[in-house]
Amino acid sequence: MSKFKYVIKRSGAVVPFKKERIMNAIYRAAVAVGGRDKGKAEFLADEVVKAMEEKFPDGYKPHIEEIQDFVEKTLIEHGHAKVAKEYILYRDERNKRRRAAEKLASTPSENIPWAKIWKVLNWAVDHNLHKVELLNERIKNGEFPHIVHESEAAYEDDLTMAAEMIMERAKNLKMVFVSGPSSSGKTTTTFKLEQRLEKHGMRFVPLIVDNYFFDLELHPKDEFGDYDFETPQALDLELINEHLKLLSEGKEVKIPYYDFKEGKRYLNRTPMKLEKGEILLIDSLHGLYPAMSSEIPDELKFKLYLEPLLQMRGTDGKYIKWTDIRMIRRMLRDSVHRAYKPKQTLEHWHYVRTSELKHIIPYANTADFIINSSMPYEIALYRPKLLDDFKQWAEEYKDNPLREDAFIRASRVARMLESVVPVEDDSAVPHDSVLREFIGGSSINYH
Repeated sequence: MSKFKYVIKRSGAVVPFKKERIMNAIYRAAVAVGGRDKGKAEFLADEVVKAMEEKFPDGYKPHIEEIQDFVEKTLIEHGHAKVAKEYILYRDERNKRRRAAEKLASTPSENIPWAKIWKVLNWAVDHNLHKVELLNERIKNGEFPHIVHESEAAYEDDLTMAAEMIMERAKNLKMVFVSGPSSSGKTTTTFKLEQRLEKHGMRFVPLIVDNYFFDLELHPKDEFGDYDFETPQALDLELINEHLKLLSEGKEVKIPYYDFKEGKRYLNRTPMKLEKGEILLIDSLHGLYPAMSSEIPDELKFKLYLEPLLQMRGTDGKYIKWTDIRMIRRMLRDSVHRAYKPKQTLEHWHYVRTSELKHIIPYANTADFIINSSMPYEIALYRPKLLDDFKQWAEEYKDNPLREDAFIRASRVARMLESVVPVEDDSAVPHDSVLREFIGGSSINYH
């Protein structure tokens, strides 16, 4: 039994002290450098607590920074220099991000596709959709079906441009990556892109990256028992890279199979080989992540990036956050297709956001083309579906320091949805729309 009962967070909040949090932090750093020994992580966490107990008196409330100092020291003393370095880098990165959030950066980030965003904003201004008040006005005037038509046409134009760029390079291409953060619409976009290109004689073979997940027991998880599937280290990147290289050379590989019910991967299951003229089509969160295809020359791959780049100011004068749009989409999709409650999505979203800020968004500008998958009308459909839930979650998490992230997100989304004129009838939305992937009623078979 530890002598510590509480820990002080950076915000000043006092929360229960849990050794599991230390163990998970160590294990996460180990996974990032290729280690997957949970027993060793638990041993090292015990050593951290032991060292702290020797230094501090009974009843002492350690600050989170003090605990992290002990973690670094323990890792180095026990010969885990690589893990210590990853832990220090992660800690430093979090601190930098925290400081950046506290003061609005005056210089634009190189991670953001500014040229594309400017084009999307220009389109929104031209269609009176750059402010929630203007969207509300058009909805009240009975223009919802017309807004849907305009939004869908803009997305289809992007899709057509991407298809044309791929066709121009078809002679040398071996693989097309459709990448982007969670719920950006990759599945629908991949399907529609394939349809377009097949009409021009191109032939595709899908590679399901999910089959390369490590066994569930090897994944990091938090003190709530929530597994982190969002990090690229959850995937066997070395094996993916090896298979992509062999496939690009015309050789046969045996693809593994991942059983999600068992949480277990089975190697060497499905033979695969690219015949002459066939191209690999890969729909993946981490398609732009360098380690996934580092062995493949750039001329052999086309990298497409998706993001709902909504350019609309809320009634508070601030732009609606893309991450909030995607979180709502994932809530709706997962509640129908994955038996995952919307509340669980909210509680898990800190994993999603942390991983994409580190492993996805920094590589957006390495894409060959960017598709904007936002539909300015979608927030009007979300209000009647989820506003009451977000209000309830904001109230529930208000005084829970362990759920501070969920509280901030729930409060922000509740305010945004409350400002929008609700639309319950979604019959104007085409049945092959990217939005149908999330609200249901799609004519596309996703299985």
